[in-house]
Amino acid sequence: MTEIEELAARIRRFTEARDWTRFHTPKNLAMALAGETGELIAELQWLTPEESTRTMTDPDAAARLRSEIADVMIYLTRLADVLGIDLVQASHAKLDESEKRYDVTAYRGSARKAPPLS
Repeated sequence: MTEIEELAARIRRFTEARDWTRFHTPKNLAMALAGETGELIAELQWLTPEESTRTMTDPDAAARLRSEIADVMIYLTRLADVLGIDLVQASHAKLDESEKRYDVTAYRGSARKAPPLS
């Protein structure tokens, strides 16, 4: 069992022990994930780019970021578990697609968006 599978199983047990499974529909989990992502964004929102790269040197800011990132990971892992999606496999597939869309020589150092694959 991979670490992500172990995490998904632990979250599943946590959810089942509290009888929350009925609330963990894909819609509700996606909404919770968006909310937690918003909380993560709020931690960085008004910082300059330079300030945002230094947040981990501030113990209080680092603790808040770790907590918000953990919340995002937990909801993402639970959503994938409920939908039967292997996060690692899906991520590799997406990277494979992105490698085709974003040729290294054409996109190196560029933030422009690639056209969709045909």
